[in-house]
Amino acid sequence: MLLVVYFAKRVLTVNFLSDQAKINTKMIDGILRTNVVDNETVRVANFYRVAPFPNYEGFETKAHLNKVLASNSFLKDLKETIGLGKKFIEVGSGTSQLSLAMATGTNNLVVALDPTLESLELGKRFACSQEIDNVVFLQADIFEDPIQSDYFDCVWCSGVLHHTQDPKQGFEIITRWAKKDGLIILGLYNRIGRLRTYFRKILYLMCGRSFFGQKVVRFFDPRLRGKGWQIRERAWFRDQYQHPVETAHSIDEVLNWFRENEIEFLGAIPSLNLDGRLEKISEMDGKTANFIDRIIAQILLIFTKSGSDGGVFIVVGRKK
Repeated sequence: MLLVVYFAKRVLTVNFLSDQAKINTKMIDGILRTNVVDNETVRVANFYRVAPFPNYEGFETKAHLNKVLASNSFLKDLKETIGLGKKFIEVGSGTSQLSLAMATGTNNLVVALDPTLESLELGKRFACSQEIDNVVFLQADIFEDPIQSDYFDCVWCSGVLHHTQDPKQGFEIITRWAKKDGLIILGLYNRIGRLRTYFRKILYLMCGRSFFGQKVVRFFDPRLRGKGWQIRERAWFRDQYQHPVETAHSIDEVLNWFRENEIEFLGAIPSLNLDGRLEKISEMDGKTANFIDRIIAQILLIFTKSGSDGGVFIVVGRKK
């Protein structure tokens, strides 16, 4: 069965789907849809249906998205590293803002995969309004393994696996999708780096998840303090403090995942070298440092912007 995605300016053959997914996938309103049936995945998808995250409030044009990407040194470097004529997939894309920013100004094939249809619909509408025609939107469950093996030049999965039934199994699945020498970029909540968020969550629970508790959290959360209560802020609050499925992980745990799946470690953010320098992907030396340095790197994460923004750490690898 051959599926073809029609855009205003080009036609793309959807050969990135696994053979089974090609049979079970339908194109409806410009979004490829497969059946999402796993109870835990459906639970998470339903959570994001209420307030898709992140929202497009304040992003009127693709220029706004590109400005945000350009202001992030790592994302800017990643886009330059990927180059042109490549294949990129964002696993757990949400409203697909990263996918759209990565696609803009390139001839790359970008796939935005997420189980929440409402989130993908927001991304699709934005893509149409901005004439971004090289992003394919796919509603699917990671654990159904809907993607061809050895296909993508870069697999991005940040802020996702810690909201799944089995993060390790999810990682094993998505690494199959990268081709040899393809990049794997994984972002997860860090057990130590997330301590500030844990503190705020405890305050919220102690206040009985009440309106008062919400006010207390908003005062202590740098992302919410002194701001209004618009769609973006409400979506952030729900994602950080009310999510039904959440785990946290250590750098050593992820390094073990890399070894077991034959992924070469390149580097991490924060850097394990403890020099505070944000390394370009091409300059990452693959050194894992020693156990004490890795612990210190995770403690220092508490005091960085990442620590105030939920404690996500990024690990970069290459498929052997």
